[in-house]
Amino acid sequence: MSDALDVLAVMAHPDDAELLCGGALAKSASRGERVGILDLTRGELGSRGTPEIRGREAERAAAILGVSERRNAGLADGRLENSGDARRVVVELLRDLRPRIVVTHWTASRHPDHRACAELTRDAAFLSGLSNYPAAGLRHRPLKVVHATAFREDAGPPSFVVDVTDHIEQKLQAIAAYESQFQGLKQAGEVYPGGDRALPDQIQAGLAHYGSLIRVAFGEPYRVQETMGWPTLGSLDVSTF
Repeated sequence: MSDALDVLAVMAHPDDAELLCGGALAKSASRGERVGILDLTRGELGSRGTPEIRGREAERAAAILGVSERRNAGLADGRLENSGDARRVVVELLRDLRPRIVVTHWTASRHPDHRACAELTRDAAFLSGLSNYPAAGLRHRPLKVVHATAFREDAGPPSFVVDVTDHIEQKLQAIAAYESQFQGLKQAGEVYPGGDRALPDQIQAGLAHYGSLIRVAFGEPYRVQETMGWPTLGSLDVSTF
């Protein structure tokens, strides 16, 4: 059994975590939290590069972000589904990694793997806590499942935004580690092309918008399905004016 993780990003493909929540992962790692990434597939259907190249790029990106653990579930790219077999695989990995917080895709996406990943991750996080669920490992249920909604127009207002201003360069370096996937491109994953701007400029423009919502330079948006608490009125931040 691995040492328990504070945060685990469960994403469909290598590079999804970097694009959607890389800044927050780097920030958590910098503050001593144990951070992990679980890629559900190897991205073998990708039009660029190979799974082997992408695997090496993923390891470089993880080192840049300061990630403690990176695993790959080996599920089928392009055919990801919330099936009994897939749930068992993810449950066993959750029981081994024992994360407190799980971050995954938003529930809607143009990519079917992203939609399936969000549903599969949430169901596996619940089933992982059942003593009699037929999977290896001691039962473990994460405290919270969080959806990363960067670059999604259909997610509505975020439940909260993480200030990633001090980690924006780290995030961009981790994304740049995927040379086979992104070099020379103006679009990546949920990042749609915005004129002739280079991909890093488009990413920064999107995160600058979310940063402005909490009065900082760059932010990453997240949604949860339950109401968030706050310790005291006196500790509230983000200026009204």
